[in-house]
Amino acid sequence: MPETAAPNNMTQDEEQSTVVIDGEILGNTQYVATVIQEQTGADLFRIEPAEPYPTDHDTLVEQASEEQKNAARPAILGRVEDIGRYDTIYLGYPTWWSDLPMILYTFLEEYDLSGKTIVPFNTHGGSGFADTLATIADLQPQADVLEDGFTVSRNDVQEAESDIIAWLNGLGDMK
Repeated sequence: MPETAAPNNMTQDEEQSTVVIDGEILGNTQYVATVIQEQTGADLFRIEPAEPYPTDHDTLVEQASEEQKNAARPAILGRVEDIGRYDTIYLGYPTWWSDLPMILYTFLEEYDLSGKTIVPFNTHGGSGFADTLATIADLQPQADVLEDGFTVSRNDVQEAESDIIAWLNGLGDMK
């Protein structure tokens, strides 16, 4: 999620977690999700906390660290309507300290994705997927978690559209 809506007033940390495309500020993971949605026609559900994350980068990092330390399960704003109608779930997230954000634990514990294919994609600061694919598989043991998800460094997101499309083509998931 973008930490500011003012592109000319971003800190260096905020610039690394956002992209500006056609004058619109998007979070890195949000941008990748948007490209996937545009290319596949998939529905889009943003997993965001009921209590919004802080907009100040340092405060956000501190809160995320505390959530991990305390194994928090932040409440999610909204619900996916009739998740049973989906066979494939594109699951996007940033890797935080080599792990899923804690709100992803909430999501994966609240929804039964048995029999579904989970297609992970993530953004990161250098750790790629780390152990997150195994964590997703542990939390959803009856789902098929694809090992060949899409991962991109936060430094490369702005130029990643062609890579995302090539990855989707490799999966055969274009509309």
